[in-house]
Amino acid sequence: MKNKFVQAILVIALGSAFVTSCKPKSSGDAVSGDAAEKAYVAPGKYDEFYNFVSGGFSGQLSVYGLPSGRLFRVIPVFSVDPEKGWGYSEETKPMLNTSHGFVPWDDLHHTEMSQTNGEVDGRWVFGNANNTPRIARIDLKTFKTAEIIELPNSGGNHSSPFITENTEYVVAGTRFSVPADYSNGDVPINTYKENYKGHISFVSVDKKSGEMDLAFQIVTPGVNFDLSHAGKGKSHGWFFFSCYNTEQANTLLEVNASQKDKDFIMAVNWKKAEEYIKAGKGKKQKVKYAHNTWDEHTHSAKSVMKDEVLVLDASELKDICYMIPCPKSPHGCDVDPTGEFIVGSGKLAALIPVFSFDKLQAAIKGKKFEGDYGGIPVVKYEAALHGEVQKPGLGPLHTEFDGKGNAYTTFFVSSEVVKWDIKTLKVLDRVATYYSVGHLCIPGGDSKKPFGKYLVAYNKITKDRYLPTGPELAQSAQIFDISGDKMKLILDFPTIGEPHYAQAAPADLIRNNGQLKFYKLEDNKHPYAAKGEKEAKVVREGNKVHVYMTSIRSHFAPDNIEGVFLGDEVYFHVTNLEQDWDVPHGFAVKGANNGELLIMPGETTTLKWIPDRVGTFPFYCTDFCSALHQEMQGYIRVSPKGSNVPLQFSLGTNVPATK
Repeated sequence: MKNKFVQAILVIALGSAFVTSCKPKSSGDAVSGDAAEKAYVAPGKYDEFYNFVSGGFSGQLSVYGLPSGRLFRVIPVFSVDPEKGWGYSEETKPMLNTSHGFVPWDDLHHTEMSQTNGEVDGRWVFGNANNTPRIARIDLKTFKTAEIIELPNSGGNHSSPFITENTEYVVAGTRFSVPADYSNGDVPINTYKENYKGHISFVSVDKKSGEMDLAFQIVTPGVNFDLSHAGKGKSHGWFFFSCYNTEQANTLLEVNASQKDKDFIMAVNWKKAEEYIKAGKGKKQKVKYAHNTWDEHTHSAKSVMKDEVLVLDASELKDICYMIPCPKSPHGCDVDPTGEFIVGSGKLAALIPVFSFDKLQAAIKGKKFEGDYGGIPVVKYEAALHGEVQKPGLGPLHTEFDGKGNAYTTFFVSSEVVKWDIKTLKVLDRVATYYSVGHLCIPGGDSKKPFGKYLVAYNKITKDRYLPTGPELAQSAQIFDISGDKMKLILDFPTIGEPHYAQAAPADLIRNNGQLKFYKLEDNKHPYAAKGEKEAKVVREGNKVHVYMTSIRSHFAPDNIEGVFLGDEVYFHVTNLEQDWDVPHGFAVKGANNGELLIMPGETTTLKWIPDRVGTFPFYCTDFCSALHQEMQGYIRVSPKGSNVPLQFSLGTNVPATK
C-alpha cells in the first residue's frame, strides 16, 4: 500500500513538472500595459476594496487595498506587536490571556467577514488562532481587535472562523483531535482510535454588539477537520467540513493518513443541534477557557476564565451529522452563492467533486447510506454527487465564486487557478500563478452576492519574482481581473507572514459604516485618565508610582519626574489629549524591557516600567506628531532605595535641586 502511495506521489510530481513546463498560453511573466492600468490607483485616490489577509505565522491580520495591492495597516490580533504596544501595555495584556496563561503568539490562518442575509455587511472580521485554539473579532469601526475567545477540547483550530449567513454563529472544527479536556488526557498516543475525539465549536454572536459566547460543541470521531463553510439560501441551517485522517493515524500522517481513496465532507445540521440543546440533550462538561473583551470606554481589556461547556454527542444523536465520501485528503469545502452546490477539494485527487444539497437531502430521507463512521451515517457518494470536474489540474485546494455561475479553484501542484462552470462542470479558463498557490479570494466570494471583479491568489512560493532577501523569500499575492470571460493578471505584490485565506469588501461599505473619526475626551472612562494638563500628577502607593501623564503636540506633562527609587514599579498612564483620528502619540522610556506605547487620540494607555539601576532616564514620543516631534521628551530620575529625594514633578519649570 505504501509503495502505491509513493508511486502516486511520483505521478503527481511528474505531472506537476509537465504542467509547469507547459504553461497556459494566457500566462506571462509580466502584465500588459492595459492590465497594469487596471491595478493603478492614482496618488490621492482610494482603492475600491479593503482586503483583509491572514498573516499566518505572524499571528496578525493585514489590510491591503485592491486593486493597488498597497499595505494600509497591520492589525495586531494574537501576537504581541511592539509598533502598537499590543500585548505590552497593561491594558492590552489581558487580550492574550488563555487557560495556559499569557500566550504572546499564534498562527492566524483564516479571516471571515460578518454577513447579513448572506451578504457581506462590513461590521466585523473574524480570525482564527490555529495553535492555541482561539477566535478573534476585529471591529471595523476602529480596526482593532475587540474580542478573543478560547476554544476548549481542541488541539488546533484550523477549520475556522467560518460563519452562518446571518452571523448567528462563528464555527470552528479541531485540526488535531485530542482527548477531551473533560476526560483523562494522560493516555498512550497509540490509543488514538479509542481515546482521541474531535470537537466542533459553535460560537454565537450578538447581533448588535458582536459579543461572542461558546454556545455548544459537537463531539465527533477523532478526525482532522481542515476547512469549512456554512450553507446559505436553501442550505441555511447546515454546515460543511472537510475531514482528513479518517484512518485515525497518529504517526507519519503523510503516508498513514493517505491510505483510503476517500475521506469525508461532514454535513452538520446545526438547526437540529439547536433543537437538541433546547430539549436538554446537551451535557455540561467541566472545562477551562478564557474569554477576553476590549472596552472602548475604559480603553482596557478584561479576561474572564470560564469553566463549562454544553456538548452534544454526534454518535448518539444520529440526525445532526452525516459523512459524505470525498476524494482523499480534502482541503477546501466551499458552498456556491445559491447554497445548492458543495465543492470538495481532494489534495491528492485529479478531479473536483461537486455535491448537491438537494441530492444530499434526498439521500438522507431515503437512507441511502453505506454504513457508518464512528456512529455517524455515511451517505453514498453517488447519491449526493452532482458531478465531477474532470482533469482540471493537480492538487485542488480552494474554490470561490463570481456570482455569474462560475467557480474558481486553486491548484497547488500545477500552480494555477482554473475557472469552471458550476452546473456543466466544464473548464472555461486557466491562468498560471507564481508559484504553488494556496487560497484565493474574490470579494464576497463565499457569500450570496459576490462582487466578482477581482480574484486574488495567495502563493506559497515566489522564487525569481522579487529581489532576494536571504534564505527566506517573500510570500506573495497576485491580482487577476475576472470581469471578462478570461482571467487577466494585472498585478502581484509581496505580503507579510504567510497569507492563507483572505476576504475583501467594497471600501465604501466599511469606511461609511460608522468609522470613528473624532474621539471625545469626555468619553474616556479610564481610571487613570488625565483629561487636561492640570490633572497631570505623580502618586506613590507603596512601591508603586503612578504617573498621570498627558501628551499633546509637542510635549508630555509632566516632563521631569524625581523621587522614584530603585525597586519601584512605575506605571506611566499616558492620555493623548488630541481628539482628531490621525494624531496618535507614542511613548517609550530607556531600559524598558517590554515595548513602547502607541496612544490613540482621546485614549489612555499604560506602560509598566521597573528601573534596574540608579540614574536619569529619558522618555520620548515614538510616533511622529509635529515639526517639534523631536523635542517631545522628558526625564525621570531614579535614586537609591531609602533616599530622601521627595516625589516631585514639573512641566516648564525647574524643581528645586535635591541631593
